[in-house]
Amino acid sequence: MIVFIVPVKSRHAATSWSELCKLFERCLRSICNQTSPAFHVVVVCNEKPQIDFHHPQVEYLEVNFPVPEATYNARVDDRAKRVVAGLLAVRDLRPSHVMSVDADDCISRQIAGFVNQHKEENGWYVNSGYEYEEGSSKISVRRKDFHKICGTCNIINYRLFNLPEKMMPYDELAGYDRFLGGHPLAKGDLAERGTPIKPLPFPGVVFVRDRAGESVSMQENLIAKLQRNPKEILRGFKKSLLAPLNEQFVTDEIREELSLYHLS
Repeated sequence: MIVFIVPVKSRHAATSWSELCKLFERCLRSICNQTSPAFHVVVVCNEKPQIDFHHPQVEYLEVNFPVPEATYNARVDDRAKRVVAGLLAVRDLRPSHVMSVDADDCISRQIAGFVNQHKEENGWYVNSGYEYEEGSSKISVRRKDFHKICGTCNIINYRLFNLPEKMMPYDELAGYDRFLGGHPLAKGDLAERGTPIKPLPFPGVVFVRDRAGESVSMQENLIAKLQRNPKEILRGFKKSLLAPLNEQFVTDEIREELSLYHLS
């Protein structure tokens, strides 16, 4: 069985709590739209988002983590700690794999079924996926290296995580697996350990660039992005240049596969 862990920031750290709740509800609907019933969802949050969708395989783990400072690293650490809390909470479920899903993204309905057919595999990284500007009628296809731009990108066998024996104070939860905060690192770090993960053989995720900018990467200003990743300008230029080739209309098939609908 696969477990999806959804870390939700505190409402006091959100740009717009109402917008975050809408994004989260769509995210949760996409997770629970799996073709296989063998999955479980753990939402790690300070406050339960206010939504109209409920599902018997979703549980909420309410924590009291402090609101992080308004810096990229602090927000990444906050997300990583929530994922660790979720990993510890599902230990008794004995999942084969875990996928952390950012609360504003959508995922393919094929993931649980695929993973449950390959329970002994080390895992997968999402090599191909989509980028979506909220409200657009079009979607961009990212054919490779999707795992480098989106935090919803790794499906990892539970046995491969380095975890404490039990829940610890929030300020001690970071540092067990650096790829929990740095998602592009999972592929290389796990390969170095002798437990490589493979590319997922289908487009697995929609990276949503939402209106309120709730994702950690969207809240980071351009100067900070360039300091962290000098290739950001080149990537943006390349994306703009190739946009006509990579864009397509959001079809009914894509909507059904990824539960991608317009927010009201």
